[in-house]
Amino acid sequence: MSGTAQAALLADGRRLHLQHGPIDLIIAADGAREEVAAAYSQAGAAFAPVLAGLVGELSLLRRPVGAEAIAVTGPVAQRMVDACRPHAARFITPMAAVAGAVADHVLAAMLEGRSLKRAYVNNGGDIALCLAPGTFFEIGIVASLAAARIEAVATVTAGSGVRGIATSGQGGRSLSLGIADAVTVLARSGAEADAAATLIANAVDVASPAIERQPADTIVEDTDLGALPVVTAVGILTPAEIEAALDAGRTVAANMRDRGLITAAYLHLRGRQRLVGAALPVLTQGREGRAA
Repeated sequence: MSGTAQAALLADGRRLHLQHGPIDLIIAADGAREEVAAAYSQAGAAFAPVLAGLVGELSLLRRPVGAEAIAVTGPVAQRMVDACRPHAARFITPMAAVAGAVADHVLAAMLEGRSLKRAYVNNGGDIALCLAPGTFFEIGIVASLAAARIEAVATVTAGSGVRGIATSGQGGRSLSLGIADAVTVLARSGAEADAAATLIANAVDVASPAIERQPADTIVEDTDLGALPVVTAVGILTPAEIEAALDAGRTVAANMRDRGLITAAYLHLRGRQRLVGAALPVLTQGREGRAA
């Protein structure tokens, strides 16, 4: 870890950019000018110690969540552990929720004592939301980094209960056990969405000679995944393999929805989709999608 946290308004004069080491946040708020200014000041103050706090507890945060409690003390670390605990039956470490937890923490700080219409904290695509009654956000979902086009739009209303959105998949910022191009999850918080998206993306998988895997610790020495085989490349998949992989992920997502852990999930692989939780005013999807 080096340097200090940086804060600056972007060129549009409306959005705040916070950056420290690998953490890069884009923040926006709607409301009276003085309220927004105060909220941004509070966000910056809360953000400044975040990276040091996470580094100080990193050894604990890399431990798998299980029967033994992970005794963290920092507010972001505690959000990470809490978001992952309901998934303890699967392999998961609190690091699966780090981006969403940081977004939640900074949003909570900027809202304290403030009156805002809407606000968001976007941590590399993992987003925490604030919505006053009667307001909404439309969230464009990019299913493939290579294509970089919006494949679906999630309309998140104040009454939906959704306050977090996260995306995970193979080829993104983190190592993945699965082959999903992208899995986007809507949940009650950024940390909860982040943890769920990680696990659902891991579950989008199938046995195929087209998939190359490698122990995680041979790619990133200090990874929390240890020697688990992560996907390094995906070749040409058969239609049946694509369908089987998506169905495996949909099963995991539907279970999370039924347990009340997520509101909705959008799974994408090679031009095919699955949608879980379509009862909400959530996704306008492509013609090839199927709802659970």
